[in-house]
Amino acid sequence: MFEILLLQSLVSGILMGGIYALLGVGFSLTWGVMRVINIAHAGFGVLAAYLAYSLLAKMGLDPLLSLLITLPCFFFGGRILYRGLIRPITKARETIVASMVLTFGLAIVVENLMLWIWKADPRVLKPSYSGTAVFIGEVGLPISQLIGFGLAAVGILFLYLFLNHTHTGKAVQATWQEREGAALMGINLQKVSEIAFGLPIAAAGLGGVAMAMMYTFDPPVHNFWLIYMFLVVIVGGVGSILGTALAGLILGIITGLCMAFIPYQWINVLTFGLLIVVLLVRPQGLFKTGV
Repeated sequence: MFEILLLQSLVSGILMGGIYALLGVGFSLTWGVMRVINIAHAGFGVLAAYLAYSLLAKMGLDPLLSLLITLPCFFFGGRILYRGLIRPITKARETIVASMVLTFGLAIVVENLMLWIWKADPRVLKPSYSGTAVFIGEVGLPISQLIGFGLAAVGILFLYLFLNHTHTGKAVQATWQEREGAALMGINLQKVSEIAFGLPIAAAGLGGVAMAMMYTFDPPVHNFWLIYMFLVVIVGGVGSILGTALAGLILGIITGLCMAFIPYQWINVLTFGLLIVVLLVRPQGLFKTGV
């Protein structure tokens, strides 16, 4: 019985960690490439979850199909946000501080917009396959959680391949490593910066829908997601996709195992105790920074 509980907790932690990883990767990319800390990142994830919920409730559109609508909208919406809000503050002396203040206000606007449209009631995505599971021995794998984990894996893989195997992705990396040198080599910093902001917003939308297929959500829940995103990025290394992905899985496993064996209120003590240890021993993160 103990072995089954241990395996079930481990599997649940891995599935949950995949979502933490995807949300963290987008957050890390914006932070690493642009030196912008987007406090509203998780808020856009919750917004995507509500849009998927509404399309399912009003039109019967499966959450996976709704991504064909929301992801392009979030990508181009992110580019517009960069032009209108983010680009002016990149000229500030303290870009990181300015971006945190600005996007904190943006997060409040997004949260209140969701409260106005959908109210504060917790919601959950319930597609036709919700509540079903496959079993490996006596370990259950909920279909919704498997799909959510699959979405996270596809999103992380896409970002990794884009950044490492496309011309535009390599231009994004060059801009991160040496902005002035990239400009001298003819890279369009405006276009690259828009893409580097739009892609993480789309990744947040994908992660939000994946998370909503596992757990209930409401407008303020983005604050809870944001805390874990900071934890994942700091542990994994700012700007490191693989490091952040691994840190997300590690956090998910720790959380999953802890929920099975210790009171819930102690989980945050352990996870943030881990953060303190990492900052003391290896402030740059456990893994090498860089894409």
